[in-house]
Order: sequence, then C-alpha cells, then structure tokens
Amino acid sequence: MFAQLPLTALRAFESAARLGSFAAAADELSVTPAAISHQVKSLEQWLGTLLFERTGQGVRLSETGRRLQAGLHQAFVGLHAAVQPLLPDEAANTLVITTTPAFASLWLIPRLGDFYARCPHLNVRVETSDALTDLARDASVHLAIRATFRPEPDLHQVTLLEEHFAVYTPHGWSPSVAQAPVLIEMPWASSVPGTPDWPQWCALAQHPHWLSRPGRRSYADEQHGLLAAISGHGLVLASDVLVADSVNKGLLQPYLPHLRLPAATYRLSCLPGRERLPAVRMFMEWALDVAKGFPA
Repeated sequence: MFAQLPLTALRAFESAARLGSFAAAADELSVTPAAISHQVKSLEQWLGTLLFERTGQGVRLSETGRRLQAGLHQAFVGLHAAVQPLLPDEAANTLVITTTPAFASLWLIPRLGDFYARCPHLNVRVETSDALTDLARDASVHLAIRATFRPEPDLHQVTLLEEHFAVYTPHGWSPSVAQAPVLIEMPWASSVPGTPDWPQWCALAQHPHWLSRPGRRSYADEQHGLLAAISGHGLVLASDVLVADSVNKGLLQPYLPHLRLPAATYRLSCLPGRERLPAVRMFMEWALDVAKGFPA
C-alpha cells in the first residue's frame, strides 16, 4: 500500500513548501539546494503535475502544490505524534513555547510551577521575542502565546485571555496627591492599531489636563514601565493581564477601576494538527484552567 510512496521526495517538497524556498529546505534537511530541486522535480514527474511555479524571484506553490502541502503537513504531524513517545525522554518530553518577554515574565513563568506539579514529566522551554515567530517555518516551536486583535485563519487558535487596559497607581496614591500626575507610557502601544493609549483613556476619564503635564516617563519594555510605577515614578496605563500579580501583591492598585479599555486577545496558537500532540494538549488544557481563575 505504501511501498510506492516517494517519501524522500515528499519530505523535500514539504520542507520547501513550508519554508518557501529550496535553499531553506536544503538547510533544514542538510542537503544541497540542487538535491531539493531534484527531489521536487521527481515528485512532479511521479504525480504528473507542477507543484511549484518558477518565477524570476524564485518559486511559489501552484494550486496543486498548496493542496498537497496541506495534506502532507497533517500526515507528518501524525507521523511525529506516532514516534514522539518512543524518542529519548529529553526530546519527547520538551515543549517549546514562544511568547513575548513581558508575558513570559509577568504571567507565564510565575505560574509554571503549577504546570510542573500537574505534568512533572514535561519540560517547558520558553523562547521570548517581541517579533512574531513564523510557526510554519520554525518547526522546533510547538506553541505560541500571542496577543492579537484578530484570529489567524492558518493556525489552530484557542482564546486564553481577553485583555483590557486600565490605569494603575502606586499603592496608597490618591488624586489629592497630584492633580496632574506623571504619566508612564510605552511608546510601542501607540504604534499598534487598537492598543489603548493615554489620550484615549484621559478623554474617557475626563482628565484632558493630565496630558498637558511635561516630562512623561517613557519605557520601551512593559516590565520596566510597571517597575517604574511600583517605585512611585508615576501612573501607568497597562494590561490587566500583565499587571495582575502586582495588584494581587499590593504593589499597584487600579485607579478608576470601572474605566477598562478593551485591547488584544491572548491566544494559544499552533499549526493545525499540533494541538493533538500530547505535550501541547496537556499544556493547553492547563493554561485554559488557569485562565478561568483570572485575575487570581
């Protein structure tokens, strides 16, 4: 039944289709680009159809190639799931997750002890970056936790947390202390469409005079902005997801807590089919259980 399948050519094609180039596929499979090209051509001859369209800028998948790539990816995910339990423990039991540095430090890592108590045989490796990891190109990453404003249709996604922005003050701060306080801001927020900013919040709170105060404090990193607020340097407009632990510990308190501006949605994201991998499934189930108790 399977004896005639050209597995080497299928693997070469899947890699080239997923990574978008023969050179990248050659690097992944430790062969030459010419070898990838040869395997793809042999597969096209075997199928009797073109899988790639050759252009002056390189290659791109044909419609037939896109259909084959989608089916092959699911098949290889199934093969991986079949052999993973038989791999040495370190390889089989390591789950690689990518997320932002702020979410990792302020939400995920403080809660990982609970995950290890539930799944002591698994090891989680957290990789952080403010840039989105292309899950289709980086096969080493099993799962991403992303704050986005709209679903990504090419990924399997599950909603983890709905984020809101609010103003937080140092513990004990009150409006009588400073009628126009120092405002702590993260400049990146104004560059991401849909993310609440100080002008939006001040308009809602009817505090337009706050914006006229000179000397705002600006921090590129959300963790640094929260630390500045905790240290009494000003008020911070921040995500309730990322500030939750600081509030629970009494380090920060919400100001006008009824003024909460909707922001992004944190989603658990992976390539379709990978959600069936045991380690991914167990982590997703745990994360969703924890999120049910948010903001505790």
